[in-house]
Amino acid sequence: MRSTSFLTVLFGLAAGLASLPTSAQAWWNDDWSLRKPVSVDTGSTGANITEAIGRTPVLVRLHAGNFKFDAGKQDGSDLRVIASDDKTPLPFQIEKYDSLLGEAFVWVDVADLKPGAQTSFFVYYGNAKAPALPSASAFDADTVLAYHFAERGAPAKDATAYGNNAQSAGQASDGALIGPGLRLDGQTTVTIAGSPSLAWAEGAPFTWSAWLKPGTAQAAGVLFSRREGANGLVIGLDAGVPYVEVTRDGVAQRSTVGAALPANSWHHLAVVSAAQVSLSVDGNPVGAVAVAVPPLSGPMTLGGDPQAAAPAPGLAGELDELEISKVARPAGFIRLAALEQGSDGAKVLKLGGDEETSSWSGGYFGVILHSVTMDGWVVISILLIMAFISWIVMAEKAMYVGRLGKANLQFHDAFRHVAGDLTVLDRGDAKAAPTLGGKLSEAELRVLRDSSLYRLYHIAVEELRNRANTGRTVRGRALSAEALASIRASLDSGLVRETQALNRLMVLLTIAISGGPFLGLLGTVVGVMITFAAIAASGDVNVNAIAPGIAAALVATVAGLFVAIPALFGYNYLISRIKDASADMQVFIDVLLTKTAEAYRHRADLAAPGGVTQGAPVGAAGIAE
Repeated sequence: MRSTSFLTVLFGLAAGLASLPTSAQAWWNDDWSLRKPVSVDTGSTGANITEAIGRTPVLVRLHAGNFKFDAGKQDGSDLRVIASDDKTPLPFQIEKYDSLLGEAFVWVDVADLKPGAQTSFFVYYGNAKAPALPSASAFDADTVLAYHFAERGAPAKDATAYGNNAQSAGQASDGALIGPGLRLDGQTTVTIAGSPSLAWAEGAPFTWSAWLKPGTAQAAGVLFSRREGANGLVIGLDAGVPYVEVTRDGVAQRSTVGAALPANSWHHLAVVSAAQVSLSVDGNPVGAVAVAVPPLSGPMTLGGDPQAAAPAPGLAGELDELEISKVARPAGFIRLAALEQGSDGAKVLKLGGDEETSSWSGGYFGVILHSVTMDGWVVISILLIMAFISWIVMAEKAMYVGRLGKANLQFHDAFRHVAGDLTVLDRGDAKAAPTLGGKLSEAELRVLRDSSLYRLYHIAVEELRNRANTGRTVRGRALSAEALASIRASLDSGLVRETQALNRLMVLLTIAISGGPFLGLLGTVVGVMITFAAIAASGDVNVNAIAPGIAAALVATVAGLFVAIPALFGYNYLISRIKDASADMQVFIDVLLTKTAEAYRHRADLAAPGGVTQGAPVGAAGIAE
């Protein structure tokens, strides 16, 4: 009954633990072992933006100090960006990913950034089996051109879906603001062909933005130009002061004069066309032209103005992250780009510490367990069943020998006071016990009934009562040598039964100890064979192909040891307790037989306290009637 109750409780506990959540937070996909929380702070502690922002490409800079490059794939193809709900994937684009140098630039398309708030998302990585995603863009449909200038010796490639690639290659600049950039020498220009997506109608809204690093103080020259007949738009520096110039029907109008840009430092320039054409530097408005943009659909030029009536010199310096949109971006959008992509990026974009999946299959174990083959899972399942059974046996036997030891100690204390009548501690029932004149409480009686010594004592008392009831005496002696031998035989049989009860189910522990490691070894050998067979069939011989299979095969051996080691410790502890209990019973049998021979040596019959003469009737309890 106790065993059934114990098993019920144990299974209930296991079911309760299984129903607990494996993570305090949701985890998008357990195949990914790591994630990095990222937040964009537009509040007072970050960008401090109060204007509308909207949908924005956000630059996430990763380096060895904030990202575990060795935990992901070498090319970054296991990166995934998930919204704060841990369900919605966000479009993203990797501009650069160098796991050797520990540097990466990842552009993430954040759907709706609010001013004065924090917007969060997660960058997941750490999945060696993750497939590479198809090419995607982090720029919305309103962005018609985006150049990262990451190409070396080749024309700049458009990062949007419109494919407005440059027609000519400029000089590459290593170590620009965000990876490589474009070097401007004042003479070499980069041409961008006109296209329907880049065409500007009369007064059309658009946004032009780029990062500029003037090469010299008081630099002068054209940074961007687009002309068509008597109309045109030019962006450049004049004595270090940025300007935007709009030409309509041959009449040029330039923005108001502002502050000069210091040399050899990066600054964000943005030109927005709406009711008028305005210019911003580092997110702050600095000038405007009170005229609508004329219709323009021809080619664009970076680094010069070759179509001008009097060609102006190009600007010397460096250019990075050129973007053109077919909408007028709000002021919050411009300011966020200037702050987040520039030197204040760490203040605006905050990267948290890496979080590991709290799922049981996360981390390295996730990689290993996902590589286990079906035959391995069969072996591991058998071993887990063996482990569960061995734990139940150990727990049940520990409780049993604990109760037995406590009950035997109590019976020893009671039996020490027995001198004349050896039947005083027995009521004729192996499960009953007297109160010894009220000296034992009910709780002590319940303990006493679990005593193996009491059960042996009951066997001896039953033998004595049987002889008293049948009047088997020999020449005035109550017990002969043969009678004592018969009683010993009964006690020995009781000892065997008690020993069998003590050793019941112990064989399951020996099976777990000896069979668990061998069964685990079998699973490992089979797993290794399958791994090498798969490698031979595919012909892909490399560490990444071999290591997961070998590691997964070794899981079976680990499972075998997981079964055997606890069972070994439990078995040694229990067997020592069982030997102690067996020794106590053997000693008790010798003491009991000696007391029996002494108590009934000179009696003519089996007498209870008060005495019974030979031939007098004796009751079932050995007391004269």
